[in-house]
Amino acid sequence: MTTNSLILDGAQVADTIKEQLKARIGRLAGQGITACLATVMVGDDPASDTYVRMKGNACRRIGIVSKRIQLAKETTTSELVEVIQQLNKDPLVHGILLQHPVPSHIDERAAFDTISIEKDVDGVTTMGFAQTAFGFGAFPSCTPAAIIAILDAYNISIEGRHAVVIGRSPILGKPVSLMLLNRNATVTICHSKTQQLDQIVKSADIVVAAVGRPKFVQGDWIKPGAVVMDAGYNKGNIGDVDYDACMRNASAITPVPAGVGPVTIATLLKHTVDAAERASMSNQ
Repeated sequence: MTTNSLILDGAQVADTIKEQLKARIGRLAGQGITACLATVMVGDDPASDTYVRMKGNACRRIGIVSKRIQLAKETTTSELVEVIQQLNKDPLVHGILLQHPVPSHIDERAAFDTISIEKDVDGVTTMGFAQTAFGFGAFPSCTPAAIIAILDAYNISIEGRHAVVIGRSPILGKPVSLMLLNRNATVTICHSKTQQLDQIVKSADIVVAAVGRPKFVQGDWIKPGAVVMDAGYNKGNIGDVDYDACMRNASAITPVPAGVGPVTIATLLKHTVDAAERASMSNQ
């Protein structure tokens, strides 16, 4: 049993990423370029509003322009697509984020796939997913990229390890599985239909919890010495793993909050700066 688990401090990793971005933002400013992230929100969901404000504040703190486009909840798919197309054409906008979920009458996938691949900084398009799968995606989904960034920041080996991912969403479970596979992990993807889930998790060297259910992963599921990456965020600042119980066996674990979440936002900022730099080079 592991009694001294390493707490993987996502807030510290995020601060390091943002500090590194400041110099790059300064160099862009010297060229007369200000990195810009446009966020599109449809409707007035309170949780989405909070997320959008958090992302906007994070942008402004390091010198990225945050452009918010607020649309009525009655907005149609075609109207939303038209707004995104206009942002695609705007040379002053480098990244586009469509806050999800959108109202149920909107075809979310059609809206996501309208985003230009050069501006898909949140990694939500079908093409972006395919590029991630092939190992050359410029902007993988931000939470999967954050998980990899934390592992790398703490020099936790991925190659040759058995990673078990609980969850198969197109912007978290599936892409993180592919990113781990591309780093030479052996990957098992589990989901709501998986039989004997606890036994499969017990075989994991790295556990990624992305199921959206509070304290779902139990402490006795964790093999002694395993690394636990909790990508969940539930009401009351509770993750997808039973943190105290899992810590007893884990060699390293992300807390909630201050784990994967801050690095996800820092990754979004990094992708926006990456996109601005790519745009500046293509215009030279």
